Amino acid sequence: MSIWLGFIRSLIIYHNPVSMRAWRRFYVDLLAPGDLAFDVGAHMGTRARAMRRAGARVIALEPQEPFAGFLRRTLPRDITLIEAAAGRSDAEADMAVSSRHPTVSSMRAEFVDGAETAHGFGHVKWDRTQRVRMVTLDALIARHGAPRYVKIDVEGFEIEVLSGLSQPIEIVSVEFLPAFPRLTHAVIDRLAELGDYRFNPVRGETGGFLWDDWRSAEAAKAWLDSLPVEADSGDIFARLSRE
Repeated sequence: MSIWLGFIRSLIIYHNPVSMRAWRRFYVDLLAPGDLAFDVGAHMGTRARAMRRAGARVIALEPQEPFAGFLRRTLPRDITLIEAAAGRSDAEADMAVSSRHPTVSSMRAEFVDGAETAHGFGHVKWDRTQRVRMVTLDALIARHGAPRYVKIDVEGFEIEVLSGLSQPIEIVSVEFLPAFPRLTHAVIDRLAELGDYRFNPVRGETGGFLWDDWRSAEAAKAWLDSLPVEADSGDIFARLSRE
């Protein structure tokens, strides 16, 4: 029963009209009709649906049940669903699943181990595992073409996802967790290896940039380090420099 309680919790948090409207407005400004977008860690499909409403062609990745099944039944037919995770190689791996809090299910053992003592995670238990298929971003690009935007929300596994990418993408977003700033530091460093990026955060589900300008990798890291551990999570957006 707890897996369905977790599913309902995610449905209430992410599949609600306020959040969906905010992200629709956001992506209308960020994406142009016909842009290709990858949603890695689609979960309830809120972002994938918002990208589609902005006119983007969307490839959504979600391996975790029952969410993959929900997306299979409810996503618009013109969104391509791939029931797999993204990683550094085409392989299989175990996902640590929290039945009651499925948004923090993760394929990164260090994240799960570290979360046991991290602020805000004391009530979370990873009570089972699910074997999932992994694909690389490079393989997705070879099959579907290079996206303009990649959204990654995979609970500490972001660096593994980006390790399967060998070329810069114009816009990338990754989840940040204030209790784990070093994980996001590693992601920022990886993006800097791929291209000359500037950064801008979005807090929570607000669907709006925090800064009026796009800032350097060092500025983004300093901002992350300044956050109290009890601050809201969100997304760091990275955009290739236009200078």
